[in-house]
Amino acid sequence: MRKAAKAGTWYPGNARELAADIDACCAAVGERLAGDITAIVSPHAGLVYSGPVAAHAYVQLTGRAYDAAVLVGPSHYVAFRGAAVVTRGAFETPLGLLPINEDIAEALAAFSPLIHERPAAHDREHSLELQLPFLQRVLPGVPIVPVVMGQQDGETIAALACAITAASRGARLLLVASSDLSHFHDARTAAALDAVVVRAIDTFDPEALAEALDTRPEHACGGGPIRTVMLAAKALGARQAQVLCRRDSGAVSGDTSAVVGYLAAAIGTFTPLVLQGKAG
Repeated sequence: MRKAAKAGTWYPGNARELAADIDACCAAVGERLAGDITAIVSPHAGLVYSGPVAAHAYVQLTGRAYDAAVLVGPSHYVAFRGAAVVTRGAFETPLGLLPINEDIAEALAAFSPLIHERPAAHDREHSLELQLPFLQRVLPGVPIVPVVMGQQDGETIAALACAITAASRGARLLLVASSDLSHFHDARTAAALDAVVVRAIDTFDPEALAEALDTRPEHACGGGPIRTVMLAAKALGARQAQVLCRRDSGAVSGDTSAVVGYLAAAIGTFTPLVLQGKAG
């Protein structure tokens, strides 16, 4: 069992308080997509900062059914080549345990030598952990497949996207890309950098995102996970994407001199929402 590493610091360690905070974030979102959702993009900062943004993606999953959620995030603490998957057991949060879909996880690991087990890459990692309480509230009981990417190179992205597609084997999968956007620029500079990622997602163009990230990797810490999920979602039948919300940490802290950008998006085949700007 992978124990929660950030409970009590990045988000509440008390189950009742955590559930209330997640529910409050989701209750504040009014818009709902009509249609099919294959994937979402969600940020992974402390809950008070990125939770209200992440909720814009997670509320879209309410009432839907999936066989498993494949979570793809960046590795912040351990450097390695390829992607690290956990193939058995469960991940813990204060809300309980999320079991791993072992069949799909093992299929990923068997697909390519670039996808392997490396438990140390998950021990302290927050990029996936911050997604788990949302999943437990909006999709209770859905098993997970946790994957973190080390070196986010094109070869790993292609291998992982193909592996996810092949491993689905008719199962209805939810794909979750975990990523924050630009880090520690002033709010105006951050908005300009983040707009590049927003545009690439809104146009469902992983190649445009790849070009932007090759030029300036600081556009998104989880650019590789986003590209992986976009490619896999396309292969699984998704036809469009929409950014539902984009904000930065200054909205909470009040400090606009050095912010972190956050984004929530949905990918699938649906009727797009008419939004009053991405800061909604």
